[in-house]
Amino acid sequence: PARALPCPRCETSTGVHRATMQDPNADTEWNDILRKKGILPPKEQAKDEEVNGEQILQQQSVVKTYEDMTLEELEENEDEFNEEDERAIEMYRQQRIAQWQATQLKNKFGEVLEISGQDYVQEVTKAGKNLWVVLHLYKQGIPLCTLINQHFTGLARKFPHVKFVKAISTTCIPNYPDKNLPSIFVYFEGDIRAQFIGPLVFGGMNLSKDELEWKLSETGAIKTELEENPRKQIEDQLMSSVRCSVPSKNSSDSDE
Repeated sequence: PARALPCPRCETSTGVHRATMQDPNADTEWNDILRKKGILPPKEQAKDEEVNGEQILQQQSVVKTYEDMTLEELEENEDEFNEEDERAIEMYRQQRIAQWQATQLKNKFGEVLEISGQDYVQEVTKAGKNLWVVLHLYKQGIPLCTLINQHFTGLARKFPHVKFVKAISTTCIPNYPDKNLPSIFVYFEGDIRAQFIGPLVFGGMNLSKDELEWKLSETGAIKTELEENPRKQIEDQLMSSVRCSVPSKNSSDSDE
């Protein structure tokens, strides 16, 4: 009779397999084959691996949680964090406080400040570092001054990081001539950077808030989102209407 070959699994040459119980979680090639065939369930992870995975997910959840929290919520939930989280949260809290302070400092104006000559040095020339100040000298009873004060109110709200100031002309500069009104002076860190003096510079009572915004943006005091000078659009429209109203030479000849 033919000789039985040894079995590769149990190394017996009788042709009869010995019933041996193998650990289904053992890291063997045979178990891998059985798992692929679906005979054995997927290998169980070690408990310590599961714990580590849960801790990582929990830490990620904590990080995501406190990054989305406000300063008040961090204070309310600080008992739920461990020592390592608390150190990270404290650093994050300091960053948030610094950002908040920077925002408050940058947006600390938002309205027009009325000053007198006594306030000029403190509020204008010594206003502070990295600070733009726009001063309007005006006098009551001059319509264009009133219009510019109205525009100042809107611009101060729109650009709260810029200090908009107004003052009656003679309280800041004695005997300042009315013919120079309205006058706007632009300062940066106490140094004068630009000036607009007299009604002709502003184009009269047709001055719009956007036109004034454009003028101030050209000095560097504000960063406007306007793409071009609004006055140019008006001038182009006027020129177009003038060209349309002037009769051409050919039409004049035909009339004759």
